[in-house]
Amino acid sequence: MDFGLSPRAEEYLARLQEFMDSHVYPAEPVYETQRAELIAAGKENVVPPVVEELKAEARKRGLWNLFLPDCQEPAHGLTVTDYASLAEVTGRSPHLAPEATNCAAPDTGNMEVLHMFGTPEQKERWLRPLMEGQIRSAFAMTEPDVASSDARNISTRIERDGDHYVINGRKWWITGVADPRCKIMIVMGKTDPQGHPYRQQSMVLVPMDTPGVEVIRPLPVFGYYDQHGHCEITFTDVRVPVENLIGNEGDGFMIAQARLGPGRIHHCMRALGAAERALELMCQRAVSRVAFGKTLAEQGVVQQQIAESRMAIEQARLLTLKTAWMIDKYGVKAARSEVAAIKVVVPRVALQVVDRAIQVHGGAGVSDDTPLARMYASLRTLRIADGPDDVHIRSVARAELGKYVSK
Repeated sequence: MDFGLSPRAEEYLARLQEFMDSHVYPAEPVYETQRAELIAAGKENVVPPVVEELKAEARKRGLWNLFLPDCQEPAHGLTVTDYASLAEVTGRSPHLAPEATNCAAPDTGNMEVLHMFGTPEQKERWLRPLMEGQIRSAFAMTEPDVASSDARNISTRIERDGDHYVINGRKWWITGVADPRCKIMIVMGKTDPQGHPYRQQSMVLVPMDTPGVEVIRPLPVFGYYDQHGHCEITFTDVRVPVENLIGNEGDGFMIAQARLGPGRIHHCMRALGAAERALELMCQRAVSRVAFGKTLAEQGVVQQQIAESRMAIEQARLLTLKTAWMIDKYGVKAARSEVAAIKVVVPRVALQVVDRAIQVHGGAGVSDDTPLARMYASLRTLRIADGPDDVHIRSVARAELGKYVSK
């Protein structure tokens, strides 16, 4: 296995790190100030202007759509392994860097779906403006009334009625729909409830302004409300043309699996970027604070926390890079067990590192004077989002036991 970056990726990495130092990190306090002003004005879901400024700068520097190598001109040709290291860097400023480079979820996964399965008309109407950063999008799969960890449970109905599909159902934790820039959703529901368990579901494109779509409420994550919102939505007799179907009827489960594989690499590497930043903050705090006549860095317990964090990050990164390498070499299906494994391992490691950093910071760690509390809230959701730990552990166990089951 070779996890070394290609010369092109090395060039992108250097440019991205310079962009982070010169523009993204300085923009973080500006973002917080602008966001507070917008909230005070009753515009809590409007994007702070500094984000659009960062997007313009990133695009000017060619740091744009780096996750999607063969769907733009000129194509940048980065592998999944190449992009993993770039994603880690953007994860150090998770509320700014991914969106500034047009590499933020859920848009990334939706662009991949449209790129792989969309019709020419769907690509022209929705993929192009997403790639241009002109609009944002959402992915509506999770439901409050069923255990969505098993996608076969989805109860939202998508029924054919002449030249239209009619959608009825309820979704929640749908990221992005509170943002006024969100113009399109990919909605997963059942078109054939009596069919094979993995052929009952389909995906359709639903514009946000379609009659019958109602955003009920944004949901907080440990008390934090993100600018783009994580919302509950209802669909009441929502009608869309049959041309809005993605792929064929019954393809929904397959498309979801194709969407989530590479996306989990992105999530995990961004989480490791956050963990690296938390470790840096921990070390800076340790060398600058004195307790009982010595700096915290001289206290054995703090040294252990720092060492444990470094070792855990390195192990988690290697497993994630191995998974990215396997996807590049053998495809997503061959790396299914590894994808499940990193989805468990990396959020656990990142949370442990952030928790240790909070402990070293004391009261400052749980305040909003450092990014650690919000980091913890965001990272904790990764143990649930895109499938809870328990489901992925089950997948890894099945793959391992399958080696010993007689054929």
